[in-house]
Amino acid sequence: MSTVTADDLRARVGELLAAHPPASTDRLEFLRARFDAGLAWVHYPEGLGGLGAPRELQNVVDAELAKAGAPDNNPRRIGIGLGMAAPTILRFGTDEQKHRYLRPLWTGEEVWCQLFSEPGAGSDLAALGTRAVRDGDEWVVDGQKVWTSVAHIARFGILVTRTDPDVPKHQGMTYFICDMTDPGVEVRPLRQLTGEAEFNEVFLSGVRIPDDNRLGAVGEGWKVAQTTLMNERVAIGGNAMPREGGLIGMVTRTWRERPELRTPELHDRLLKLWVEAEAARLAGQRLRQQLAVGAPGPEGSAMKLAFAKLQQALTGLEVELSGEDGLRYDDWTLRRPEKVDMLGRGPGYRYLRAKGNSIEGGTSEVLRNIISERVLGLPSEPRVDKDVAWKDLPR
Repeated sequence: MSTVTADDLRARVGELLAAHPPASTDRLEFLRARFDAGLAWVHYPEGLGGLGAPRELQNVVDAELAKAGAPDNNPRRIGIGLGMAAPTILRFGTDEQKHRYLRPLWTGEEVWCQLFSEPGAGSDLAALGTRAVRDGDEWVVDGQKVWTSVAHIARFGILVTRTDPDVPKHQGMTYFICDMTDPGVEVRPLRQLTGEAEFNEVFLSGVRIPDDNRLGAVGEGWKVAQTTLMNERVAIGGNAMPREGGLIGMVTRTWRERPELRTPELHDRLLKLWVEAEAARLAGQRLRQQLAVGAPGPEGSAMKLAFAKLQQALTGLEVELSGEDGLRYDDWTLRRPEKVDMLGRGPGYRYLRAKGNSIEGGTSEVLRNIISERVLGLPSEPRVDKDVAWKDLPR
């Protein structure tokens, strides 16, 4: 059990700031020094950016560094690496992989993307068909991935492939780290309803991946992917927020500043959504407390489900509350952003972008199944393909 205390961490932060004053230290140099001091994610092991301390003590470090004006690692830009790749590497990676990837991942030197969904395997991820065939100490990968955020700036991708088509779909998958700069990797933009190309489709044509870049055992890709997916849902739906933080804050501010737009019906909807937003915020706090003593479980699916529903309801209310301004769209230029900027755009953008919240990171329909089966203990849906080899499945 860790003996690290909040006072210990404050002392370590003081030492870091004394040796690397934020005002005169290069940003990347400071971030590297913070990682090496074990102050990146304190619950990670020593030597990997942490101190083996309780997860909740990270708030102590973050508050002290923010007070000193220290730079952060731009977490919204590298969210896939922080929230999905890192915990998967920590759990299933070799010592060499952990030391190679975690430091530049956390500092933002190397951006990560997620190569999971395919045109025929989105909600049913286990149906994926991207093939990886072993060739000596390498694997040759061919296939297509879709809805891949930040692939256009990513150095690495977490990739799930089909390595054995002769067994049922959940058993024949293997998980790799893919270098996005390798020959055969092609990234194409996917323009969205918002006008942006935040997502991409990725074509893999004869991409050779060393076996050293495999995470987990051959054939255990589904098991490894579950760690990624559970962490993804927590990352999407369980972020820390102050009261009236995020979209509910923008809507309530409009309500207070524009009394001429108010109606009794809008007032009633706003009050209900305010209560839902506060309940979701407090539930998120409880989820993070659970994470402090263990790995994420299916409860994260409930948070992500509630998040998607709330975001869509709030953006719809904001458009109505904004009157004519809500019908104006600020910019439909094709851009390839490095991060989603929900709060920096207008109501129209937020309304359209929120439509994706019930699809990305697991559709709301799939999440309801997960909650019913793994949280409530209800009978699972009949699965006629459970014992059928992947190659024999209708496609």
